[in-house]
Amino acid sequence: MTDKNTIRIGDQQVGPGHRPFIIAEMSGNHNGSLDRALQIVDAVAESGAHALKLQTYTPDTITIDVDTPEFRISAGHDLWGGESLYQLFQKAHTPFEWHKPIFDRAASHGLTVFSAPFDPTAIELLESLGAPAYKIASSELVDLPLIRLAAQTGKPLIISTGMASVADIAHALDTARGAGATQIVLLACTASYPSPPQDSNLRRIPILAETFDVQVGLSDHTLGIGVPIASVAFGATVIEKHITLAREDGGVDSAFSMTPAEMRALVDESERAWLALGSTHIGPTESEKEGLRFRRSLYVVEDVTAGDPVTPANVRSIRPANGLPPIEIDKVLGRTFTRDAAKGTPLSWELI
Repeated sequence: MTDKNTIRIGDQQVGPGHRPFIIAEMSGNHNGSLDRALQIVDAVAESGAHALKLQTYTPDTITIDVDTPEFRISAGHDLWGGESLYQLFQKAHTPFEWHKPIFDRAASHGLTVFSAPFDPTAIELLESLGAPAYKIASSELVDLPLIRLAAQTGKPLIISTGMASVADIAHALDTARGAGATQIVLLACTASYPSPPQDSNLRRIPILAETFDVQVGLSDHTLGIGVPIASVAFGATVIEKHITLAREDGGVDSAFSMTPAEMRALVDESERAWLALGSTHIGPTESEKEGLRFRRSLYVVEDVTAGDPVTPANVRSIRPANGLPPIEIDKVLGRTFTRDAAKGTPLSWELI
């Protein structure tokens, strides 16, 4: 994959040459309260996450108020079993009129904020607020007219690929690129809530990057930070996780959302993982130079005089590394010392 050259989202640089871009997803964890939504903005800023992401829809722009089985979540669902889509989105949506105060609060912290639009009216609103990027949610990946409209803004697109086939992804990217999008990040995603780690399939990240010649990140719904940290080793440049003030406070996504303290850990540890990738260099590093001094070597470990034989009692392999290499022990045993040597003298060929 080429570096798809570092994408700029707000004030943040996103790409393989930069620390992972951490997105905190508010979703419906505001619990229907603008005040709580603003508290989440504050918490995201405090956590060190690089961006806050919203979802911009109303129940009526994402579905219709019909409560038949096909509009209802299966009864066995872990979180939302039996709810109609309309009821769920009524609870979870972020009202359009909240967007400006949320954007303003984020700006007061210097925090990048953008959203996932779900219809043209959402893009119109977000454009009026100066959104620096657009997220296409997994279920909307097949809504090619929506992708076309988002791409026509010229803003970077972050596209989740939960449930998607290779063909689905190809159609979405062809549509986005055909509408002028040049800055695109795909997100590997498992669209189940919460999702089991064994379904994360992180090995697909470099495959997606190579196949579609784009940056690839991870939209993660597992518990904890183990999966997203591991994704960094596979080349993830973006990590998205849901955030809540406290899981015990409830909220439609709170069960698989991270607390602010956990988000801070993700920010810190993902950067540490990225730094650890390093290069393919094999050999001593700059930080190991001091350690090289303390490799083992052959030393005189008892006072000896000229003419004494070299024995396992007076010459051994010890630290530090100023004497002959330990591999030479068989060659030196049985020889005699050419001069007196004190305990702690590095063994050399001149000494025997």
